[in-house]
Amino acid sequence: MSVKVRIPTPLMKLTNNQAEVSAEGATIEEMFNNLESQFSGIKERICEENGSPRRFINIYVNEEDIRFLEGEKTQIKDGDEVSIIPAIAGGIR
Repeated sequence: MSVKVRIPTPLMKLTNNQAEVSAEGATIEEMFNNLESQFSGIKERICEENGSPRRFINIYVNEEDIRFLEGEKTQIKDGDEVSIIPAIAGGIR
């Protein structure tokens, strides 16, 4: 299953400056493993040691937050779009 993965700017240095890449897998977890095989070091920037996404990283499948689906066990299918979005904090008080 090939999915399109949108890469945030801070991680693009790991994907040869590509904003979108293709990855394989039946679940988000498998997709992360496939991304790591293509772009060494990317998984540790996105995931905790147990494989779950870091809490300051939001993952969406077709614009749905995986936290409200099945987390890293969320099923993906050919043609899905996965967005990796780092949380943004701060601002004016």
